[in-house]
Amino acid sequence: MENTTERTTRPSPHADEALVGLLPGFVNGYARVNGVTLHYVAGGQGTPLVLLPGWPQTWWAYHKVMPLLAARFRVIAVDIRGMGSSEKPPGGYDKKTMAADVHALIRHLGYERVHVAGHDIGAHVAFSFAANFPEATARLVMLDTPHPDESMYRLPMLPLAEVAAEKQAGHPYPWWLAFNQVKELPEQLLAGRFRFVLDYVFKHASADESSLSPFDREVYAAAYDRAEAIRAGNAWYQAFPQDIRDGKTYGKLGMPVLGIGGSGFELLALSLPDRATHPKLVQVEGSGHFIAEEQPHQTARLMIDFLDETQMPL
Repeated sequence: MENTTERTTRPSPHADEALVGLLPGFVNGYARVNGVTLHYVAGGQGTPLVLLPGWPQTWWAYHKVMPLLAARFRVIAVDIRGMGSSEKPPGGYDKKTMAADVHALIRHLGYERVHVAGHDIGAHVAFSFAANFPEATARLVMLDTPHPDESMYRLPMLPLAEVAAEKQAGHPYPWWLAFNQVKELPEQLLAGRFRFVLDYVFKHASADESSLSPFDREVYAAAYDRAEAIRAGNAWYQAFPQDIRDGKTYGKLGMPVLGIGGSGFELLALSLPDRATHPKLVQVEGSGHFIAEEQPHQTARLMIDFLDETQMPL
């Protein structure tokens, strides 16, 4: 009986309490801000650097770069609204509202001005943060993904006819952008089975899918397997039309902006010059979409060099 009790009460190795124990010097935190409870992981000393992850991941997407960055910065990796251990309310998934979540969080933590970096959906939120709260943004880093604009309506939803079938794996078409627009059905199909989506996306959007370990995949599967988690993650995509409308109202960003691209380099190169006054673009060799996990040392070095170029008082 005692052994049975121990098995049923032992924390999951994929829970935040266990994961943060793998990163010495980092701690979990929760804050009620802007009407939503956000989970974050913080560690290190120095200028605050906020890291925002995307789909289909959590703050754990940055676990390889966080110790490297923490040697120079106070690193704060945030589960954005609807992600991981953060709350999953019915609405508020447009990136302008989610940027307001992050702004309220940094004020709650006592910061007036921060560096902010985002990947995938997190890059959408990071850009919106910089656009809506420029006074709170020292420098912005966009990882592989620009903010939504009308070009999203022209993304191919079918395999390209001119690409041979045997080479389609190297030219993935983002069918999940359309699939995630559908309400209710994805939850019914994927609850308890989200690992199939993870394996597909990591296989086709990574240069080396082994950079995302079986343990990493278990962490993300545990975070997305429940219907409410799938519903919330899909809501980020369902807000794209509003994000596109909001994006049209933003002027050029005045702060320094770095775009680090893997497979998304060309999209960043097309977008950032029109959206930022001082953009810098760097392509990471040997990486697909998941830059921070596929090439963590190169990613961390690029970020540190850019953020340290000019020490801006906070």
